[in-house]
Amino acid sequence: QVRLVESGGGLVQPGGALRLSCKASGSISDTQVMGWYRQTPGNQRELVATITSGLTPNYAESFIDRFTISRVNAMNTVYLHIDRLRFEDTAVYYCIADRSITGTPRYWGQGTQVTVSS
Repeated sequence: QVRLVESGGGLVQPGGALRLSCKASGSISDTQVMGWYRQTPGNQRELVATITSGLTPNYAESFIDRFTISRVNAMNTVYLHIDRLRFEDTAVYYCIADRSITGTPRYWGQGTQVTVSS
C-alpha cells in the first residue's frame, strides 16, 4: 500500500505561482511513476503530468506550458509547480502513484484544492 499526502494548495491570485507537494509513504517500490491529475468543477479528472523514478517527465498536451513536475526520490516526494495561474486552473489536484501508468493509477491522494481568484 502507498499513502500519498498532498500539500500546498490554497487561494492564489491570477498570474501568481504555486507549488504543490506530495509525499509518499508505505510501499515505495510501487511509486516508480508519480504524478498529478486535476479535476475542475463539473468535469472529470484529467492527467496533468507524470514523472518516473528516473526523473523522466511526461506532460499531457494541455499542460506543457505553465506546469513543471519534479521529484526528489530521496524524499519520496513529487512536486507540481504552476506558473501564471489562471481562473481556469481552479481545481482539486490529486497526486497519483503506481509501478507504471498504463491505465487508471492505483494510488491516489485525497487531493488539494487550488482556487485562483482575485
